[in-house]
Amino acid sequence: MLFTAGPGCRILTHAAGGEWQLLLKNIGITAMHMQLLHNDRVVIFDRTDFGESNISLPDGKCRNDPNDRALPIDCTAHSVEYDVASNSIRALFVQTDVWCSSGAVMANGDLIQTGGYNDGERVVRIFKPCSSCDWEEVPLGLAARRWYATNHILPDNRQIVIGGRRQFNYEFYPKSGNARNVYSLPFLVQTNDPNIENNLYPFVYLHTDGNLFIFANNRAILFDYSNNVVVKTFPTIPGGDPRCYPSTGSAVMLPLNLQEPSIEVEVLVCGGAPDGSYTQASKGNFVGALKTCARIKITDPSPQWIMETMPRARVMGDMILLPNGDVLIINGASAGSAGWEYGRDPVLNPVLYKPDKPIGSRFEVLNPSTIPRMYHSTAILLRDGRVLVGGSNPHVDYKFTGVLYPTELRLEAFSPEYLDSGFSNLRPIIISPTSQPKIGYGQDLTVQFSVTGTLNPDMVSVTMLSPSFTTHSFSMNQRLLVLKSGDVKNVEKSTFTISVTTPGSVNLAPFGYYILFLVHQGIPSEGIWVQIQ
Repeated sequence: MLFTAGPGCRILTHAAGGEWQLLLKNIGITAMHMQLLHNDRVVIFDRTDFGESNISLPDGKCRNDPNDRALPIDCTAHSVEYDVASNSIRALFVQTDVWCSSGAVMANGDLIQTGGYNDGERVVRIFKPCSSCDWEEVPLGLAARRWYATNHILPDNRQIVIGGRRQFNYEFYPKSGNARNVYSLPFLVQTNDPNIENNLYPFVYLHTDGNLFIFANNRAILFDYSNNVVVKTFPTIPGGDPRCYPSTGSAVMLPLNLQEPSIEVEVLVCGGAPDGSYTQASKGNFVGALKTCARIKITDPSPQWIMETMPRARVMGDMILLPNGDVLIINGASAGSAGWEYGRDPVLNPVLYKPDKPIGSRFEVLNPSTIPRMYHSTAILLRDGRVLVGGSNPHVDYKFTGVLYPTELRLEAFSPEYLDSGFSNLRPIIISPTSQPKIGYGQDLTVQFSVTGTLNPDMVSVTMLSPSFTTHSFSMNQRLLVLKSGDVKNVEKSTFTISVTTPGSVNLAPFGYYILFLVHQGIPSEGIWVQIQ
């Protein structure tokens, strides 16, 4: 049952299948890029050359940029910080264009954002998590222009920046004195479809062996970035349709179960647009999106893609790892492709994917939003288990009237069914450690928690999640680990402890901030921040 809601009001009264909440009617900009930081604030930005946004810069400040293609002098913000606790927005100042850029959080918690468009294409920007901090810019911090690139944090606390428009190479940040600036990656040439590309924002994951899994267009490689060597070439996804921008699907690396003696690594790629859809959309023909997912176990000696069918076709969807190991597929359209005005038929219902269920029974359709989230939408997981959803602007400028899908400034939260009040007696609360402890590798850690209802000790696990930099339907650096654990012990009434072992190496969990959750019967606690170092 639906009813009209103001900010902070629930708009879906039926919690089975999840619940939607409108958080803010207007955050001033469209949420094209989002990153949660360890102070529970979310950095959001769109682009500087959209024209005036709906939020002014503070204290009469204006951006003076003679290179800007819309407004050389602009007194409005194109980046904001969302405070989860107070449900409020703070305007941020970004000087150069951040459109279609990439980023990752370093071990110390700083957000490093790279590239963009026009005068921003080689800029590195740094955002430190503090209540009064703002963007710092490093001109020419990159060796090559990076627009539609992908970043991944590495075990040595550098970032690798891969690809981008007309960039068939990669580089590292920060730079080291003896390293070459740019390294060739022929795989990006091989996966480039002439005049369409279909290999931008490649899906990149750090394998447990220290190499990188890189997926572009419809196929993938295992890549030794230190020696610039392709270690393995994976098969093309059956059917051969493209899955990367602008035929935009999405992907996740499924949870890494550290309880197993041999850790299996699986990647799931879902949705996208059939070959030729982008060209057809440019002519006004909107081809139905892909309805398939492809799953591959990259640790197998001879890995093969296993195909599955979603309840509905989807292009430009986001895939979010939930604390209990399920995957939420949200946002997007069922026809067309990414690009200006090229998407049609919004998919309002999220879908839950349960990776451990038998094939054929893994998908569950959830309750719909009322807001189309088309091109330039985003979604990220918050520490309380909700999913923050924003964005949608398939236009060259901000357009609020006279178009099929107006520029969207509203910010929503989707609460998966595990947050329903009917599960409150099963929901664990972490007592200790308190938030922000520093932990080491291969370390024993005791987690104390309470459950008011009847505890099932065989259904308790502890997970660690790396929050993602999300844009264009891909969550960079998203990673969930299920920690090795011992027996649950009853300390006193409704209070228990479980001993876990932290990840054993930087290949499993690179240095930095993670959210630690305790999960009971599929119901996660509110997370706590931990810093592994």
